[in-house]
Amino acid sequence: MMHKPLTTPLLASVLMTLACASAQAQGIYRIVGPDGKVAFSDRPPAEGSAQPARAATAAAPSANSTLPYELRQVAGRFPVTLYTGNDCAPCAAARNLLTSRGVPFTERTVTSNEDIEALHRLSGSTSLPFGTIGGQQLAGFSDAEWTQYLDAAGYPKQSQLPRNYRAPAPTPLVAAKEAAPAPAPAAASAPARPAPAPARTPSNPAGITF
Repeated sequence: MMHKPLTTPLLASVLMTLACASAQAQGIYRIVGPDGKVAFSDRPPAEGSAQPARAATAAAPSANSTLPYELRQVAGRFPVTLYTGNDCAPCAAARNLLTSRGVPFTERTVTSNEDIEALHRLSGSTSLPFGTIGGQQLAGFSDAEWTQYLDAAGYPKQSQLPRNYRAPAPTPLVAAKEAAPAPAPAAASAPARPAPAPARTPSNPAGITF
């Protein structure tokens, strides 16, 4: 079978495509000069003076980076936050539902007056537990209601969390303010020294002062 020879324009296009592919296959290096200026090159610099450009732009792993892809997508679109208090049985029930189902969530504790005020501004109430699934707010705990909204959001019915997953520790709704340092005690003033007695002179032999 005979092949039609490539015309000059077509041959030039093929060569250009191959050249671009070759350039992309080569590593791109980030070079920081002595003056702090950054340059990029396809030639590796002296050892220790550069690194691949992609290393400089690598993003820090997110809290959900270890989750399976589908679960990570759902958690990104509809993040779950649970607001709890001390000695709150419904709060524990809501936490158990999320944990047993494998739903990654953030827990915020409400214990101080500042926390209560912030919760009221957020939910319009001070009752607990309170939860959010994306933009949906859930006041109180009902297993059927929470399950319905988790299903609608797309969370798996069975846990898909990896074995090494560690849920973030609960944190206060309002960050605790550092106490202002107590003012340093004022230095005790030295007792006033008595004025020296007036010198006795021939004109004032008794040393009388007025």
